[in-house]
Amino acid sequence: MSEVASRQSAGKTMSRSEERAHEADHPSSQYVVFGPDKPLHLDCGVDLSPFQIAYQCYGRLNADRSNAILICHALTGDQHVFNTHPITGKPGWWKTMVGPDKPIDTDRYFVICSNVVGSCMGSTGPSSTNPATGKPWGLDFPVITIPDMVRAQAMLIDHLGIRKLFAVVGGSMGGMQTLQWATAYPERVFAALAIACGAKHSAQNIAFHELGRQAVMADPDWRQGRYFEHGVHPRRGLGVARMAAHITYLSDAALHRKFGRRLQDRDEPTFSFDADFEVESYLRHQGSSFVERFDANSYLYLTRAMDYFDIAADHNGVLAQAFLGAKTRFCVISFTSDWLFPGSEARAVVHALNASSARVSFAEITTDKGHDAFLLDEPELFAISHAFLESAASTHGLNAAS
Repeated sequence: MSEVASRQSAGKTMSRSEERAHEADHPSSQYVVFGPDKPLHLDCGVDLSPFQIAYQCYGRLNADRSNAILICHALTGDQHVFNTHPITGKPGWWKTMVGPDKPIDTDRYFVICSNVVGSCMGSTGPSSTNPATGKPWGLDFPVITIPDMVRAQAMLIDHLGIRKLFAVVGGSMGGMQTLQWATAYPERVFAALAIACGAKHSAQNIAFHELGRQAVMADPDWRQGRYFEHGVHPRRGLGVARMAAHITYLSDAALHRKFGRRLQDRDEPTFSFDADFEVESYLRHQGSSFVERFDANSYLYLTRAMDYFDIAADHNGVLAQAFLGAKTRFCVISFTSDWLFPGSEARAVVHALNASSARVSFAEITTDKGHDAFLLDEPELFAISHAFLESAASTHGLNAAS
């Protein structure tokens, strides 16, 4: 196992405010490679070795290593939770929640976010080189699951010398990982904040994912997943997949509020199949910008991982059994307009936690922002998350980084 890490320096004495801004834009950029002596045991029966995990860290680890928070990203997210994204140039995807004086305060906590196995932002996935062939894995890459992602994260946490995480936090697919952490490694998670997720993927969600996968695979440039060898990329198919998925992240009310039936840069319809409406132009932009930063095969693999997720499946179909004996403190949050992971699914998790005598709090936030509310400016989410982590920190006797 080897690690390569680099940290940029300002090269001058900075004030604390300047230092905080510099840390936000130039965090430690790191990855760790696990060699043949430490393979990743996958649910599909394959031992993946060697494999690489890319991650970012923010803040400082305190003396007793008790202030670490692991953030788990969503389907098309990555490790750039707080810093400027190196490809898009956009701010970190959760700057609303993470940073100095934010609910996940980088002046108090040591924050870790890793790119999941199977993705395409530095961790080993289908676009990585297969050591057996010297070519990208493509569809030869083994199918991965949410538990596989969490096992890889646990190996990373071990590598960092952290025995127990103060908290694991995530929304959507990140929330799935959070729940998996709490059931697979209950002794290693003091607090778990699971947002906009459920204990399993519904039939409707599987259906939407299959629609997206079929769009990718129907693109002539997909070439059975070997598009790298032909110098092409299934842009049209992946763009359509993203457009369809993005609709599920919003709500009817949000779409109406943002776009209604307004025409795009014109007074009259063209009576064609051009993007006459603002909402059409918006979706096309979402699709075209997505293909610039994401790998099509990774999209297939990660959607499949979400489809297979079902915590109760390994516990005789009884969800409460998955949480028996849990000492982790839980906070589960849902949104009233989230029809991808409705409040009923969050409440099912809460009921199972109550049945297993776990410590759990629950909030269903009233908003019209849909599933993506966890990524947006949602004051009630910030207030609840802050209160939960503060309460957990007080109970834990947490010492801030010195």
